[in-house]
Amino acid sequence: MKTYGQRLKSARIMNGLSLQNLSDKLKNSVSKQALSKYEKDVMKPSGELFLEICNILNVRPDYFTREISVELENIEFRKYQRTHEKQIDAVKEKTKDYLERYLELETLSGVTCNFVNPVKVSSINSKEDAEEAAEQLRIAWNFGENPIPNVIEMLEDNCIKVYETAAPDEFDGLSGFVKENTPLVVLNTYNRDVKPDRKRFTALHELAHLVLNIPANTEHKTKEKLCHAFAGAVLFPKKAFMREFGSHRSGINYKELLILKEKWGMSVQGMVVRARDLGLITSHTYQKFWKDYAHYKKNEPDVFKGEEKSKRFEQLLLRAVAEEKMTLTKAAVLNNMKLAEFRDFLEKI
Repeated sequence: MKTYGQRLKSARIMNGLSLQNLSDKLKNSVSKQALSKYEKDVMKPSGELFLEICNILNVRPDYFTREISVELENIEFRKYQRTHEKQIDAVKEKTKDYLERYLELETLSGVTCNFVNPVKVSSINSKEDAEEAAEQLRIAWNFGENPIPNVIEMLEDNCIKVYETAAPDEFDGLSGFVKENTPLVVLNTYNRDVKPDRKRFTALHELAHLVLNIPANTEHKTKEKLCHAFAGAVLFPKKAFMREFGSHRSGINYKELLILKEKWGMSVQGMVVRARDLGLITSHTYQKFWKDYAHYKKNEPDVFKGEEKSKRFEQLLLRAVAEEKMTLTKAAVLNNMKLAEFRDFLEKI
C-alpha cells in the first residue's frame, strides 16, 4: 500500500504538473516546499486543503487510501522523439491508476485471470518466425484462419488488460507487465481520428512486445519490423491471405482490397505491405500500386465497421453489484465516478 505522499506525487504526475504548477493552481495557498514535504510524508495538509488538492488533481479522497498498488515492469514505449518525459510519466501514472482499480475489482469479484503465453517459438529472429508465432497464437486462442471480429475483446478475454487513455499525439502505445504475470496494452485513442483498423494493428503490435522472445541485441528498427510482421500475420493469417489474395499477382485493384479490409479489419496499406513481404507481388507491382493510388495512402476509406472495445471491466463491475459483493459507493469509486453518476449509469439502458 502506498503512503499518502506517494499517492499525492502519482496524482500530480498523472496530471502533468510540477510542484510549482500545483502550487500555482492552489493560488499559492501552499508553497512548492510544503507540497514537497507532503510528498515525502513529512507533513500532511489540513482537511480543507486536502479536498482542494483532490479537486485540482481530479481524484477522489479514497484514492489516497487505496489498498492495491502496482508497478509497471518491462515497459515497451512506442513514441516519437519529441515526446517529453513528463508526458510519458503522466501516461504511466494513469495506467497504474486504472490497473489498481481493475485488479481491485477482480479481487472483490472473486474473478481471476491467469495469462499463459501461447507463443512457443523460442527466439524470433525473422519474419518467418513471426509468422509461426502468429499461427500458434491463433490456434491457441481458437481463431484458426477466421477473421477476428474484435481484437481488444480478444486480448481482454485472454487475460491482457487494455487501457485506452488521453495522451499527446506523439505517443502511440505502451506494453508491459504488472507483477510479471499480468500483461497490459495501453493505446492512445484521445482526440484523434483513430480508425478501427489502425487501433487493431497497434494493439497487436503491442501484443508482439509481450509475447515474442526477440533477442535483446536486436536493433530497434528490426524489432519494430518483426512486431509489425506478427501483427499483420495475426490479423490476416498467411494461408487465408494467399487464398483470398492469390499466390502471385501482377496487378492489384484498390476496391478489391477494400472488400478484404471490410472482412478482415486490416488496412489496405497493411495488406499491400504483407503481400510484398510474403513474395506475392514484386517490388515493381508494389511501387506501381502506390503510384496509381497515391491519393488514398493517407486518406484510406473506413469500410471496416467492427467495434474495437472490451466490456469486461464494466461486466465485472455490474456482476459484483448484482451479487452484492460491493456497495454502490465502492463500485462508483472503482468506475471513477461520483455516486450519483454511478446511479445514473446503472439506470441507463
